[in-house]
Amino acid sequence: MLKLFVKTQTAIADLKKNVEGASLIEYSLLIGLISAAVVLIIGLMGNKVVNWWSALNSATGAAP
Repeated sequence: MLKLFVKTQTAIADLKKNVEGASLIEYSLLIGLISAAVVLIIGLMGNKVVNWWSALNSATGAAP
């Protein structure tokens, strides 16, 4: 019974020391949030940019 307790305590201590997995999860969440923000901004601003680009193209196309 004591060996099982010691193995369990050792495993828990090893998990507390291992922070690489936590860092990976944090960076993954950060990348996901940034990606979602970029998609949202492109979705909201997409039509405005297309309209602005079309107006600019029309204005410069009419120039001699």
